[in-house]
Order: sequence, then structure tokens, then C-alpha cells
Amino acid sequence: MKYCSRCLQPDTRPNTHFTPEGICPACDYFSRLKNVDWQERYEILQDLLATFPRRPGQQFDCIIGVSGGKDSTRQALWVRDKLGLKPLLACLSYPPQQVTERGVDNISNLIELGFDVVLSAPAPTTWQRLMRESFLRFTNWAKSTELALFSSVPQLAIRYDIPLILWGENPGLQLGDLKTLGRTGYDGNNLRYMNTLSGGAADWMLEAGVQPRDLLPYRYPSPEEFDAHGLQIVYLGWFLGDWSLVNNGMYSAASGLQIREDTVENTGDLLGVTSLDEDWVTLNQMIKYYKFGFGRVTDYVNEEIRLGRVTRDEGIALVEKYDDACAPEYIASFCEYIGMSVDDFWRQVRASVNRTLFDVDDAGRITRRFRVGEGL
Repeated sequence: MKYCSRCLQPDTRPNTHFTPEGICPACDYFSRLKNVDWQERYEILQDLLATFPRRPGQQFDCIIGVSGGKDSTRQALWVRDKLGLKPLLACLSYPPQQVTERGVDNISNLIELGFDVVLSAPAPTTWQRLMRESFLRFTNWAKSTELALFSSVPQLAIRYDIPLILWGENPGLQLGDLKTLGRTGYDGNNLRYMNTLSGGAADWMLEAGVQPRDLLPYRYPSPEEFDAHGLQIVYLGWFLGDWSLVNNGMYSAASGLQIREDTVENTGDLLGVTSLDEDWVTLNQMIKYYKFGFGRVTDYVNEEIRLGRVTRDEGIALVEKYDDACAPEYIASFCEYIGMSVDDFWRQVRASVNRTLFDVDDAGRITRRFRVGEGL
């Protein structure tokens, strides 16, 4: 395990590779942004949009996947108010046991801001069964739900005949998931190869007893379907010089976004602006930490280090204190939903701990073997 020499990104992130100088892809990309002509990029975007004229009978210029959170709220407003486009907003809705009241209010806020929003709601029984199976097989309850989340937007783009899909950040450049890199910095059609969607074959879902007819919401359209319908995903983050977690949160909060009031000790969310529509992602971030040695706080502070608002040493202190934060009530509510005891939950988690990075003692306590910022 090695760390980026500039930020706190370890080389254990899936699909990432450091430069020979020991710099992570995100820091390498950020270092080149100071030479970017943002007006030129805006003009590139305008030229790109001109290649997607609204077709006869087509009601929308583009489609944007939204949760009502900081990124999607900013995207929707910028696309409509700056670019002058009419977007259709597509939201994959969670079952009542999972979605937060805050999440419902934030989607309602987008509707009140004047947007057309279409909701996609996979069958709750299948959703619950696959979430349980995802946790038991992969110790990642979101394996199935993220397939549905990412698949819903291109599926709806096909159904509504909207070829232009606008996305947020480029995970290859801004996070370091290099398999998603496309032909250009804004080409998102390789999003299907990101770690979240890898291994998207349906075999394990069928083995869980789910019928093929019930798996449509979990099927990401094939490259052939993308080509047949002329679909193009465009990363808006590549065109926005001030795209960041903090800026998007502040911008969206000024436009009605409700943020978290829970403490960082419970969530690992330093600013209360992430995953506002549900709480169980907090325990998945904790599990990510035990698998790869980094969690939500690492992702937060890396961006702040690059922006010069936090020093690397200050970031180390925050990561050491909060990177595995997760309130017991979030774990308890998740376990109740999938029909598992909390003890069985922890047995599953401990069995998935990366023993190169962590020790697990006889009492079940998990302690890291690496030094944050230094590695192993």
C-alpha cells in the first residue's frame, strides 16, 4: 500500500495507477487544470451540444440522472439556466424503508424549481432480495442497487428517445477509476467499466432466485444499444472549473437543498452534503475502508488538499479520526431491512476485512496496520 505523494489517495483504489513520480491520477489531472482555458472548454461544450439538436416531436434536449443531492441539483440548474436547455431529470427512487425524508424533500425541491422529473421505482421485493444477496456475496449491499441506479438513466434515455445524457464528474480523471476514461475528457460512454458496474452479469442474481423478467431495471444497455440509439454520455464536470464537493453543496443549498444535521462521528461526512437521500451508504463507506484502506473522509480531504484548503497533515488527522465512522443505528436499520442480525452483519464484515491492511483480534476489534499518509 502506497500513498500519493500529494494527497491521501492510496494505490489500493480499484482501477488506479500512480505516475512514476508517485502521483495519483486525480492529482495529476488537477495539476493540469491551472493551464485550462475554461472559456475554450465552454465553447467546446456549445459546439458539442449543437450536434444534438432536438428532433421533431422530441420534448427534451437532454436527460440528467438526479437524486436531488448537491451534484444533480447544480447540474440541473446550470444546464437549464446557463446552457438554456430543457432537461428531463431521471430519478431512481428507493423503497420507503431506505429513502430519507430529506431525500424526498430534495427531489420535491427540484420539482418546485420547475423541472420535469420522471421516477423509476424497481419492484421493492426484488430490490430487497438482491440487496441481501449483494451483501452476502460481496459484502457490498449496493452491488445490485448501483446497477439499477446507473442503468436507469440510459434505459430512460432510450425510452424517451433522448440521445444526450449529461453526467457529473469524470470518475477516471476526478477520482482515478482509469477504466472509465473515454476518447476525450468529457466522453462518458466508458462509464460502464467503472468499478461500481464491473461484473454486471446477471448470473448471481438469477442464482438468488430472481426471474429474468424481474431484472430489467438492473441491466445496463449494451454498447450495441448505445450505438443503435446514438446515446452519448457527457461529463459536465470537465467543463466546470469550480466543480467540487464543497462548491456544489454550497450552490445547491442556496437553491433549497436540505443537508444533513447528523454528526461527522456518525457519518464520516465532514460537511453533511453527501448521499442525502439514504443513510445506509454510510456503512458501505465503512466497509470500503476495511477492504481498501480508505473511506468517505479520504475522498473528502483529497479534494480539499488539492484545492489548498487543507494541508496533508490536517487531512491525515481527519482520516485517522473519522474514515470508518458509522452510527450503530444505521447498521441496525439496514440489518432489520435485509433480515439479518447485527452479529451476523459483523461476522460478514470481519470475514471481508483486508488482512494485509488490518488486524482483527479475537474480540473482533479491527485495527489498521498501515500509517495514514505513509502506507505499508
